[in-house]
Amino acid sequence: MLSQPFISIITVTYNARDALAVTLKSVAAQTFSDYEYLVIDGGSSDGTVELLKNSCPPVSRWISEKDNGLYEAMNKGIGMAKGKYLLFLNAGDYFYSSDVLEKIAGLPGEADVYYGQTMIVDSTGKELGLRRLKAPEHLCWKNLLYGMLVCHQSFLVKKEIAPLYDLQYHITSDYDWMIRCLKKSSATVYTGLIISSFTDGGLNKKRMFTGLKERFLIMKKHFGLFKTLCVHLYFPFRFFFYYLRHGRV
Repeated sequence: MLSQPFISIITVTYNARDALAVTLKSVAAQTFSDYEYLVIDGGSSDGTVELLKNSCPPVSRWISEKDNGLYEAMNKGIGMAKGKYLLFLNAGDYFYSSDVLEKIAGLPGEADVYYGQTMIVDSTGKELGLRRLKAPEHLCWKNLLYGMLVCHQSFLVKKEIAPLYDLQYHITSDYDWMIRCLKKSSATVYTGLIISSFTDGGLNKKRMFTGLKERFLIMKKHFGLFKTLCVHLYFPFRFFFYYLRHGRV
């Protein structure tokens, strides 16, 4: 492995030992080896630490300590990372195929951001189809006015342009983070690949309300109040017509 690995894969977890085991297996199965794998645990008490102690490889480095939530843990991962690119693959997420990193690393040229599609799966791993908001072939930060078109599990960004997550947002800081990454990106490449699989868990009503409020504030900050209001008037129609076509949200 080079002194600076091609990619730092970062997993944030808390009391999710079984889900983490799935992610560890996925990373270990990659045919590409020029990576470091960091696990940031929030001080779990469910056997996660014991799992990590016996999981090297693929784990390069890990910590287990109390934190103030998901995004503070992600910031710790950014601070620890030595790779040229960052990718967040949280506990329960996994790579869609064993050669996906090899394919990305083999793409010609050099981009600030590589991105692709995300497969949605249920709790048993059954594929439910690609994420409703599919990644477009051409992506810039202004496209995110219409929602988070790419999951962070399918988004590789150069560490040198990656900001820290804004801790004022507790549920949707990844949306704000991705916009800020894309604002700094001068070369953004669509890989044409399904990069990751993501388990659809959903939010409870309280967290959903908080998330919608945060998203509104993020959109207002980046796009202005007028555009944000216009897009929110459009959202109900988009959901309605999608439901008519696919029978699910």
